[in-house]
Amino acid sequence: MQQLDSAPLRSHTAAAELRDVAIGRPGVDISVPRTVDVSVCIANWNCRDLLCACLASLLHQDQDVRLEVIVVDNASTDGAADLVARDFPQVQLIRNPSNRGFAAANNQAARLARGAHLLFLNNDTVVPARTLGALVEFLDAHPDVIAVGPRLIGTDGRPQTSYRRQPTLAAFLHRTWLFRLTGIMRRSYRDYRRRTSPPLWPCEVDMLLGAALMIDRRRFEDLGGWDEAFLFGGEDLDFSLRARRHGVLVHDPRVTIIHVGRASTKANIGFASPSILAGFARYFRKAGASRRELFLYKLAVTLDAPLQIGVKAVQYPWRRLRGRRRDAAKSWNDLHGAAAFLVRGLVAFWKA
Repeated sequence: MQQLDSAPLRSHTAAAELRDVAIGRPGVDISVPRTVDVSVCIANWNCRDLLCACLASLLHQDQDVRLEVIVVDNASTDGAADLVARDFPQVQLIRNPSNRGFAAANNQAARLARGAHLLFLNNDTVVPARTLGALVEFLDAHPDVIAVGPRLIGTDGRPQTSYRRQPTLAAFLHRTWLFRLTGIMRRSYRDYRRRTSPPLWPCEVDMLLGAALMIDRRRFEDLGGWDEAFLFGGEDLDFSLRARRHGVLVHDPRVTIIHVGRASTKANIGFASPSILAGFARYFRKAGASRRELFLYKLAVTLDAPLQIGVKAVQYPWRRLRGRRRDAAKSWNDLHGAAAFLVRGLVAFWKA
């Protein structure tokens, strides 16, 4: 990672910011801004309570910018859209009649946006005060940077993955049981997952996560937006790959956003698991993998699914009997996801 020189920005602590959100301190009046600095684009699907906390963090604190918030609801069934309309009338709300996916929903929000900058934000985040101002300040000071992402931490204060190396087909093959048990391509996987000391200053990275990503609106339009062929999963890899052809991607660890992580995936594993696997296959095709390489990857993932089902079917009751309820729930989720992939996602995966 290449460190970037710049003046220190404001630092934030998770505990203090969550306290401010709980208090509900009034923020800047954004109901009718004369100009908009940042348009926050949020795609939502069945995460009502988390979305509520996210919106409160944006609208009940001073973010040091003039902002607007746009929520695109993908036909939630938990009352999320009604909550936004009732409790956050200043938010622009789009109600989709069906789940159009993460990429398409973000593009819908971007088309409505008036801000000079776009912040694509997951619904399971809490944004500390003045975070948006710090990200805008950094982008404006570094015209060679096309997009910037903050440091992500969990609700427990532990750091999460905030950026990635560019994934390789070999590394993803090793994620399957078939390759993992034999040790084939282990080095490629270790190189991909290799951990370094957390950076203290902004640094150039290969991939930014879609959980929180800020980009200049004109540059977003030049990129053609998110690729709507990605339904759920892999779209941020594709977006980062295309963005790096136009500029530098930067992770700024001095700016922090709290992120629950995988909330929609866990709650909707039957939809998420097949979509994620298809998204990865589509990403590797767009990234230049050959037909032979893609065939090998798809074959390995397909053969891996029944193996996963068998392992998890044994693992789940064993963990339950031993009182490891959290681990048992993970095994059940993995079992459900693998079964959903075989039953509902196999055709789309091979077409990707």
